[in-house]
Amino acid sequence: MTEAATGAPPGQRFSRIAFAASPTPLAQGARGRLIDRYRDSSADEADVIVCLGGDGFMLETLHRNLWRGLPVYGMNCGSVGFLMNEYSEDDLPGRLARAQAAVLHPLRMSAVTATGRVEEALALNEVSLLRQLRQAAKIRITVDGRVRLPELICDGVLVSTPAGSTAYNLSAHGPIVPLSANLLPLTPISAFRPRRWRGALLPSSADVLFEVLEADKRPVAAVADFTEVRDVVSVAVSEDRDIRVRVLFDPDQGLSERIIAEQFVA
Repeated sequence: MTEAATGAPPGQRFSRIAFAASPTPLAQGARGRLIDRYRDSSADEADVIVCLGGDGFMLETLHRNLWRGLPVYGMNCGSVGFLMNEYSEDDLPGRLARAQAAVLHPLRMSAVTATGRVEEALALNEVSLLRQLRQAAKIRITVDGRVRLPELICDGVLVSTPAGSTAYNLSAHGPIVPLSANLLPLTPISAFRPRRWRGALLPSSADVLFEVLEADKRPVAAVADFTEVRDVVSVAVSEDRDIRVRVLFDPDQGLSERIIAEQFVA
C-alpha cells in the first residue's frame, strides 16, 4: 500500500500555502493567526496544504484533496495527532522546505449491495466489513481467486493499509506493518469461528474478495474510511497504485519512524 519517500527536493520552497482547519475553536484560532502571518491561498492555487486539527481531520483533508496531488503537512490541534507534526507558528516555510514525505497508495473498495448497486470508495486507513444486526456475520474470504477461508463467523473483518495499521487494525489486535513492507494486514474483528484465526499478512498486490453468506439473515455493512455502504453481498479490495498521496513530516519524525516506534509502546 505504501512506500517511504523523501518529500520535496532539498531546498524547495512552498510559497503558496492553503490552510485547512477543523471546526474546533483551537484549530480555527490557529488558522487565523497563521493566515495573518503567512497569507492564505486557495487549494486550487496552492503548492501545499497545511492541515490544522487531529488525525480524523487530516484524513478528511487528504480525501478532499486526493485528486489535486498536493502534499499535506499537518500540525496537531486535536487529540491523537499520529499523522500530525508539532504545532508551531514560527518559520513555517522553513519547516515545509525541510519536511520529508511518506507516499501513500490507498485501497480501492468495490462493494455490491443486495439490490445489485455497485459502490466504489477509497481508503487510506482501512476497508472494514461490520455486522449490522445482533447476529454475527458469515463471510467467505478469497485472495487472488483462491478461497482461503470458506466461512468466517465474526463481528467483522478488515483490510488495512500500513499507514492505517496502527488505527482500527491495531485495536482489533492486528499487526503493525512498516511502510516499506509492502504488506496489507487482513484482520478479523471478534472472530467466533475459526476462533483462533488471527488474520493474515498479504502482499500489497493481492486482490481480496469478501462474500457475505446468509446476507438476508446476517446483513453486513462495508466502510472505507468515511464511506459506508450497507447491505453488501460482496466487497472487493485492492491497492490503487495509480494514486499517490504525499503526507509531509518534520525530519526524524517521519511516518515510518512513528510506525516502528508504536510497536514499542507499552
